[in-house]
Parts: sequence; structure tokens; C-alpha cells
Amino acid sequence: MQGQIVKISSDLHFVKAGNETFPCKCRGIFRKEHITPLVGDYVLFHTKDNLIEKVLDRKNEFDRPKVSNIDQAFIVTSLVNPDFSTNLLDKMLVLMEMHNVKPIIVISKEDLVDKVVLDKVNPILDYYRSIGYTVLSNKDLDSIKKLITGKTSVFTGQTGAGKSSLLNKLNPEWNLETGEVSIALGRGKHTTRTVELFDFLDGKVMDTPGFSALDFKGVSKEDIRDAFIEFAEYPCPFKDCNHTKEKECVVKENVFTNNILRSRYEDYLNFIGEEEII
Repeated sequence: MQGQIVKISSDLHFVKAGNETFPCKCRGIFRKEHITPLVGDYVLFHTKDNLIEKVLDRKNEFDRPKVSNIDQAFIVTSLVNPDFSTNLLDKMLVLMEMHNVKPIIVISKEDLVDKVVLDKVNPILDYYRSIGYTVLSNKDLDSIKKLITGKTSVFTGQTGAGKSSLLNKLNPEWNLETGEVSIALGRGKHTTRTVELFDFLDGKVMDTPGFSALDFKGVSKEDIRDAFIEFAEYPCPFKDCNHTKEKECVVKENVFTNNILRSRYEDYLNFIGEEEII
């Protein structure tokens, strides 16, 4: 039978198939072949002995947290407390692009900032929209619910950005304490080892402690470059151009003419370890 791992506790893998959930163990050969099942994995298993026989191909996988097969990520980004940061936002966008996950930017705490801040931030948000990203307010509950339908989603963002508050608005029964209680009602505080997948609004929501692999160690400069999706709109005459020290680089020219957001380019240089060269 085919099912999906929705929770892992010690050596038990809870596999959901239809309306039933089966506590399963894995074949002994998994360890020998270095196969590590993840929450989100689709698997083949036997109901007679509750044994997972095979992990099916993944759409994507993450190491921290250990999850797989995510369709989209709602990146909750506050305007204040914590302050709006393009650097943190771009890190999350790059991470999701590299894992073939659709990012959706959700702005929070608009009511706590004045017009001066909004006038500064809105053109930046308009730029993200212009390159293809969906940007919503945390008040756009109907739009968020529609996006959840039929997809496997995660909600992530900087601590204090309002992720738990947003989840409570989507489903008051979860009754989350901000930054403390799991999405599962009554499950207590988050720990970095707890990941669970829940059915919600004809889709699935993955409860995770957040994505922490944001330092890009071991990631190539080329992979980071390709995750800045707007760069592809300005093809360079140079093969495999990294848009740093190359003369007559088309991407750099479009940064200079403000077709590419300057902070995005600066974040790109920061991520690949290069200094400002324009």
C-alpha cells in the first residue's frame, strides 16, 4: 500500500493512507543503504506487519528540518519587531528556489508602522511582485486559504514575525501560543526535533520548528546565482557569468539602471562572499 509519512517518533514512522494512520518501522536494509525516511515522504508499506518497504522519489528534501515533498512556503515577514530585512527575506527565497518550493511572501504588522516606513517598504514589495513573487498581507486570509488548497505548505519566518498568530487566524482551534505551542492542539512547545504533517482545507500544512540551514555552506555560487530569478531576464554575453567582476555584465548594468533592486544584488554578493563592486 502507498501512504505518506506524517510524523516520526524514535523508530516509529506514522504513515497515513486514506483515513487511517499506521505506526510503521523500516526495513533493516534502509540503514545499510543510508536511506533516511522523512516526514512528507511517500512510501510503500505492508499493513500486515506495518513495515515500510520503499521510499518513493522526492520532489525535494531539506536537512534542517528533515522534511520532504513541500509545494510552497509562506514566508511571514514583519515590518517591525523584528524590523523588515531584505537580507533575511532573500535568504528564505533563495533557499526555497533551490529546493523547488514556491515562496509566498506574507507581510505582518503593517498596522504598527507609520506612513514613512510604508512608503519605504512598499516599492520594495512591488519589486518582488514584479519579478513574479506573490506578496500578501497577513490579513488576506481568504487568499491564503485558497493557496493552501491542494498543496503541501509550510509557514516559516523570523521569530516574532507573527507566524503563530497567522496560523491561529486560519484555524482558531489550533490555539497556538506565539512561538511556543505546536500546531497540534495540546502538543506543547515546539522542539527542533518535532515535525508533523496535518490535513487542512483540502491541503496539508507541515508543522516545523523552522528552516535553519541559511548559511549556504556547501552551496555553489552558481546555485545561489540561479536562485535570484530576475537575473535570468538579463542574459549576459559571458558564459556562466557570476555578475561580480566581469566587465560589461548585463546584470550589473541593470542594477546600475535600477531595473534590478539594489538590495537584492547586494544580498547576492553577500551570500556568495563577494564585496560590492559597482
